[in-house]
Amino acid sequence: MGRQWLHAKRAIVNNKKGQFVGKLVKELSVAAKLGGPDPDANPRLFAAMEKARKASVTREVIERAVRKGAGIGDEKMVMEHVVFEGYAPHKVAVIVEAYTDNVQRTTPEIRVLFRKGTLGLAGSNKFLFEHVGIVEASHADTGLDPEEAAIEAGANEVESLTNEQNDDIPEDHLGARFLAERTDTHAVSTWLAKNGWSVVTAEIGYVAKMFPDLDDDQRAEVGEFLQALEDHDDVQRVWAAVR
Repeated sequence: MGRQWLHAKRAIVNNKKGQFVGKLVKELSVAAKLGGPDPDANPRLFAAMEKARKASVTREVIERAVRKGAGIGDEKMVMEHVVFEGYAPHKVAVIVEAYTDNVQRTTPEIRVLFRKGTLGLAGSNKFLFEHVGIVEASHADTGLDPEEAAIEAGANEVESLTNEQNDDIPEDHLGARFLAERTDTHAVSTWLAKNGWSVVTAEIGYVAKMFPDLDDDQRAEVGEFLQALEDHDDVQRVWAAVR
């Protein structure tokens, strides 16, 4: 085969990069649609714009995605928000959020992915999760007390967050995930940003109430299943009861 394997590998990497950028652009539109086009008043959009800039998405593409999501100009975003509930291997509860312009196409494709890894989609498993505001941020001062910051910001809970859990957290920074009431997400994000924290995620999502015990092999199997879901073009978020 000569060096054909190398060309194939590069093609896969380039495809992954293109898919990642595509999801970032869709996130910009979704954030603008849900919270408006002003990043100073929309923490989810602010975080999405920062991620897009780090991924070298051009200013023109960012602005176009925001205008499209906010309904400004001729181009309008026509997307439906669809939530799928099911289980990964080893009975790990999963919630999948997708944005699609064709539900009739997306739904059977997601069902196929679930059937490949599990017994299929569940009727409902949202009771296994807390529906909360999630703000992930980092601070250069590693000596800060995240619990004190959580109290000041108005969050209900805080937990440590490392670069391995979120690669937007610099390795030499203090990382934390703040959980709040859904209606308080913006206030928590705003307080953190004003007090030296770099906000990398600000959104409403799902946090599992309990986690099944998994060995390394089981965790790897679950990881492969979740990655297959993440790789679907219409999937925007995957929430799973796995640490």
